[in-house]
Amino acid sequence: MHSPVIEQNRFLTQDFLLKTDFAKLLYHDYAAKLPIIDYHCHLSPHDIATNRKFNSLTEIWLNGDHYKWRAMRTLGISEHFITGKASDEEKFQKWAEAVPYTLRNPLYHWTHLELRRYFGIEELLTPKTATKVYGEATALLQGPEFHTQGLLKRMHVETVCSTDDPTDSLEYHILAKKNKVPTKLLPTFRPDKSYAVENPGSYVTYLNLLSDTSGVEICRYSDLLQALENRISFFHDMGGRLSDHGLEQLYFFELGTFDVETLFRKLQEGKTLQSKEVDYFKFHTLVELSKMYHAKGWTQQYHLGALRNTNDRMLRTLGPDTGFDSIGDFSQARALGSYLNLLDSSDQLAKTILYNLNPSDNEVLATMVGNFNDGSIKGKIQFGSGWWFLDQKDGMEKQLNALSNMGMLSCFVGMLTDSRSFLSFPRHEYFRRILCNLIAQDVENGELPADEVWLGKIISDISYYNAKEYFRF
Repeated sequence: MHSPVIEQNRFLTQDFLLKTDFAKLLYHDYAAKLPIIDYHCHLSPHDIATNRKFNSLTEIWLNGDHYKWRAMRTLGISEHFITGKASDEEKFQKWAEAVPYTLRNPLYHWTHLELRRYFGIEELLTPKTATKVYGEATALLQGPEFHTQGLLKRMHVETVCSTDDPTDSLEYHILAKKNKVPTKLLPTFRPDKSYAVENPGSYVTYLNLLSDTSGVEICRYSDLLQALENRISFFHDMGGRLSDHGLEQLYFFELGTFDVETLFRKLQEGKTLQSKEVDYFKFHTLVELSKMYHAKGWTQQYHLGALRNTNDRMLRTLGPDTGFDSIGDFSQARALGSYLNLLDSSDQLAKTILYNLNPSDNEVLATMVGNFNDGSIKGKIQFGSGWWFLDQKDGMEKQLNALSNMGMLSCFVGMLTDSRSFLSFPRHEYFRRILCNLIAQDVENGELPADEVWLGKIISDISYYNAKEYFRF
């Protein structure tokens, strides 16, 4: 009995993920060459403005990447080679040992896409190729075209929106503008700490910092709102048009359930609030912030559903954002709908993007956005792209299908990286290929007409033009 002949070299060809000729046409002619608007990420403004040079492939690729860290831990690799004191080359060698075992995890695709798109390295990363890959890529990183600004240019990144605390000076955004950095660098207002009142001591410390940067002496809750409004105005003057919030879920109460000035006074006295008081404080502050965003014509983003810092031992050892978070199963629909309705009832609901981390909530969000689209702006309320654990092929397809079935895919503002790595921009390519293949499959099935011009326009809009129109940076 003969083994079947397996066609070789089909992995990551130019038609990767594109199953039909029409999919190939849509991607190559209407998506591939468009610029990138990365409207949510965690890239360092300092690194962009100063055109940072990375000393090694490990430094740019493994440091801070908790996706890779989780995979390495799962394979039994010691923390010494992940976040510990092993050399950069030793850490990379261990990552290379892990990569072949990540098959069917998006890390396998991302790893090889990134090696190809940035460094032209087409070899599979394995323990045998690790030394060669590390040497070639590290050598390339020393050249100016591989410093941060060169990497952004290589990926045709038009705009980057960083994620910034209200107390941030935005000095590197100012420097980037002064130095005429080709990629537009804009701030995003992330005020999570302004209502993180679970620990009164930490909160008062933060208020002191906010007071210093805003020029407002914060003695009352109304002073807190004034300080935040001052910072929103500063961000706006710096080109910021976005806010972002990371929440387990949105909250809803009848306004006046608690006296917020009394709650604020208790916090200043170092008293711990009850759980309902904490939730109300968050809710009330979010409502006030949302009204400020609306007044400025901003877009507000809500990232919902992450269960963070579940491993106390590793949190104590390594701190947050090190790979010990997961999908949460929080109730979303009722409070979210009531929150949006409260703002809409006074016509103070800003443009809004909702991201969920639990795929069981896809249809909840896909239907929720339609409740508050009022004809004033195309796609005013958006169901955001697959996020974090869902920014992979299956997660993206599920989000696209839910949005298509229950909303308007044609109005979608598309993909973002949500990444801390300058090597993550092939995720936009990954998304565009998946999108083109999905649309083309409908054509193949006879469910859409083979109208190249019209479908090509829809693909181009979702890949780039919808975001350009929606955000108006």
